[in-house]
Amino acid sequence: MKPGDPIKLVAELLDLPIQDKDGLWCGVVDDVELSGAAGKEARIAALLVGPGAYQGRMPDWLFAISRLVIGDAMIRVPIAEVDTIGSTVKLKCAGDKLKLGAGDDRARRWIPRWGAL
Repeated sequence: MKPGDPIKLVAELLDLPIQDKDGLWCGVVDDVELSGAAGKEARIAALLVGPGAYQGRMPDWLFAISRLVIGDAMIRVPIAEVDTIGSTVKLKCAGDKLKLGAGDDRARRWIPRWGAL
């Protein structure tokens, strides 16, 4: 499916993993930004990635705790940078161009490189 095709936001987009043009994992869709106005057709303007996007999806007290633990950074991925949406969101560009994947890179240092991992 292409970015302009009709999509069910919650069932088909939220929490999908994101891959850059080189096939590297670089995040998960945490929220979406819509464009449009009241009474007009809504379109996806951007995908929001990172713990800062959680604010609208959880109570304020819980977001305050998560901000202390994992921060509140959020990256906006313009829909123009999305190639396809399927079981993953595939980007047209490298993830580092959009500053995606920094958390994954930090986590790789802590995850053992043996076994099923």
